[in-house]
Amino acid sequence: MLYNQILVRFGDLTLKGKNQKEFLHRLYGLMAEKMADLPVTIENTYDRIYIHLNEVVVEEVVKRLDYVSGISSYSLVVQCDNNIQTIKKTALELMKEIAVKDTTFKVETKRANKNYPLHSMEVTKQVAGFVLANHNLLHVDVHHPEVTLHLELKGNHCYLYNTEIRAMGGYPVGVAGKGLLMLSGGIDSPVAGYLAMKQGVEIECIHFESTPLTSIESAQKVVDLVKIMARYAPKNRINLHMVPFKEIHMALLDNIPESYNITIMRRMMYRIASKLAEKKGCLCIVNGESVGQVASQTLKSMNTINSVTNMPILRPLCTYDKQDIIAISRKMECYETSIKPFEDCCTVYVPKAPATAPRIEKCETFEKAFNYEQMVEEAVENTNSITISSDSDLDLSLLGLEVREVIAELKK
Repeated sequence: MLYNQILVRFGDLTLKGKNQKEFLHRLYGLMAEKMADLPVTIENTYDRIYIHLNEVVVEEVVKRLDYVSGISSYSLVVQCDNNIQTIKKTALELMKEIAVKDTTFKVETKRANKNYPLHSMEVTKQVAGFVLANHNLLHVDVHHPEVTLHLELKGNHCYLYNTEIRAMGGYPVGVAGKGLLMLSGGIDSPVAGYLAMKQGVEIECIHFESTPLTSIESAQKVVDLVKIMARYAPKNRINLHMVPFKEIHMALLDNIPESYNITIMRRMMYRIASKLAEKKGCLCIVNGESVGQVASQTLKSMNTINSVTNMPILRPLCTYDKQDIIAISRKMECYETSIKPFEDCCTVYVPKAPATAPRIEKCETFEKAFNYEQMVEEAVENTNSITISSDSDLDLSLLGLEVREVIAELKK
C-alpha cells in the first residue's frame, strides 16, 4: 500500500483546558508502550499525533492503536511535499489503489498553512481535475461520494487520506485513578472493565474463588480474561486478586435462607472488595451489573447490597442491553472465553426463587447467624495476588492444586 503514516486525532482530550497537557502526555506514553517493539516513529504535534510507519505493516500498527484509550479516530495517510504537482501525482496514485471499479468521489482541502500560494478551493479543483482526467473509473459526486479524498496542507507537507476510522475514544487509561473490578468470569464484567478503562480508570481485578466447590477451570477463565483485558492496560498488565471464598460460601449455604443467599453473598463480596480496594489504593469498585438483568440487580437489591460500603460503585453497563454488551465482548475478543461452561460461586447454587426486593434489616438479621466479620477479615488477609500480562501463559489446571495453593507457589 501507498500509506506511509497514520494520523491520530485526540477527540475529547481537546476539551480538557489546563489539564490537556497531562492527558496528552499520558496518551503519548500509552501509544509508545503499545508500539515499543515496532520500529515506528511517533511524532507529537500540538493537535495531532503522526505515526511514521517506516515500512512496518500498517495492519499491525492499527491493531495496537485499537488498544489505546483516548484516541478519537485515525486515518491511514500518504505524506508528500506540498508542491502542487507532487500532490496531484500522489492523489492519482492513491485513487488508483482505492478505486478499482466505477467509483464516485470528491476532493476536500484544508489549508492549515495560510502562506501556501493556492487557496483551498484552487487546490481542490486542480487535484480533482487531474485525477479525473487520468482515471477512467472515477466520476465526481460532491453530495454523496463513495470516496472523499482529503488533503491537509500543514507546513511543508501535504497529507492525503480517504478514511477516518473510529478508535476506542474516551481518555487515556490511568488519568482518572484506579478502580477495583469485580470479575466473575462471565460476559458482563470484562466489558465493564473495558468501559472503565476507556474512561481513564486503571483497573485491578478481584475474583472470589471457591475451589473445590467450583472448578479450577472457572478460575482459569478469569486468568484468561484478565490476559485479554491487559492489552488495554498500562504496560500490558493487570493485577489479579484471588479471594478464598469457600468458607464464606459454605457458611452462607448453611445459615442463610435460600431466597436471600445471593443477596447476602453479594454483601459479603462488597465488604471484602471495599477493604481490598482501600488496601490497594483503589478509589472505587467497578462491576458488570445492569439494571434488572438478574434478581440481585434490581434497584432495591442494589440498594440493599450497596448499604455495606461507602465506596463509590461504578456500573458502566447499567443501561446497556445484553446484545450491546455481547457486541463489545466480541470486539474485545473476550466472548468465546466468557461463555465457556464453568460456573463461578454466584452461579453454582442459584436459588429457585431469589428475593428481588430484599430488605436491609432482614439481611442484617440473617447475617447474625454466623461470625462473618472474622471470615471477611480472613478472606482479605489470605487473598493472593498475581500480575497477569497480555502474553501470560499461566495454566492453573496443569499444576494440580487449588487456586490459592497455585498462586502461593507462583509467588515464592
